[in-house]
Amino acid sequence: MEKTSAKRKGAKIAIAILIILMAAILLCYVAPLCAVLAGSKTNVTGDPQIMVIFGYKLDEDGMPPMLKSRLDAALGYLKDHPDVTVVVSGGKGVGEFESEAVCMRDYLVEHGANSQNILMEDNSSTTVENVANTLALLRQNECDLSGGMIAVSNGFHLTRIKMLLKRADKSLSVSTIAAPVPSASDKMLMHLREPFTLLIDFLTAKF
Repeated sequence: MEKTSAKRKGAKIAIAILIILMAAILLCYVAPLCAVLAGSKTNVTGDPQIMVIFGYKLDEDGMPPMLKSRLDAALGYLKDHPDVTVVVSGGKGVGEFESEAVCMRDYLVEHGANSQNILMEDNSSTTVENVANTLALLRQNECDLSGGMIAVSNGFHLTRIKMLLKRADKSLSVSTIAAPVPSASDKMLMHLREPFTLLIDFLTAKF
């Protein structure tokens, strides 16, 4: 009888642990994933005069498709809004032949963007640094942030960008342009990874 009671007690403990683990998974992945998916779209409001394009690690021999898609999405908007001030944000990481910012600027200019309207932020290596360094650069250049800004990146990245920008400047209005993810495998990988990265930045970013 005592053994049966102990087994039942052990089973209840195991079930309780399982429920806690499932709740933790829900909190740490499913909820952030829903936030990522909800923010993965283009949403431009008002008439922002500042655009920030977020970098992506360069391939050894050139521009990766993920970054190209971001720049092409930005160019689509700039075609009808050529006077917008553009910040290209991304430093030179290990294995990169030049800074992401330089690569991005050159591509934009080659495809018709006005080089006089482009500012380069070439010191960052993470999204948190992208946000902090970009805002510092804009303020240094006395850019007017009252009309808000447009953040350009692949859709999966935009929720985190918007969260960080709003945390860094609560008064800032943030619009978004969602670039497509070039391949199905990349899309799956990024949606597996991004919810955890969103949670980490939410808990650790200091602004």
